[in-house]
Amino acid sequence: MAVSVLSVARTLGRLSGWALSNLELQKMSYMAEMIHLGRSGGVPLIREDFEAWDNGPVVPLLYHAVKSFGAEPVRDVFLVPFMQPDDADFPAVQAGYDLLKDKSPGEMVATTHWRDGAWARRYRPGARGVVIPKSLILEEYRARTDD
Repeated sequence: MAVSVLSVARTLGRLSGWALSNLELQKMSYMAEMIHLGRSGGVPLIREDFEAWDNGPVVPLLYHAVKSFGAEPVRDVFLVPFMQPDDADFPAVQAGYDLLKDKSPGEMVATTHWRDGAWARRYRPGARGVVIPKSLILEEYRARTDD
């Protein structure tokens, strides 16, 4: 069952020791969603949709919840439960974190701006509200992994 992006973000924050910025939470959440979609055959991890914003895939709910932190680490301001390690969906969140945890914000942006990826296929400069369909995110997973 899909969870709120806020639960995913809170879990990522805990995994990092509360060291992640809004941008980093967005990128890791996107990769967790992609991994989950790929491993589950298309079942979403995150209830909300990502949109193709200038800085990559963004879930507006998460952006607005933590935008006041700017580029600084986001503190635990989430009023939702953490995902637990024994939750069936937790491995995708851990994998999204592990995949990007050692990358700079610029490297994370490059990863999610992949020219053959879902974001690039939907991106329109300056536009907001352009949803990235989960089916395109799944296609990106398959293209990246040859699954």
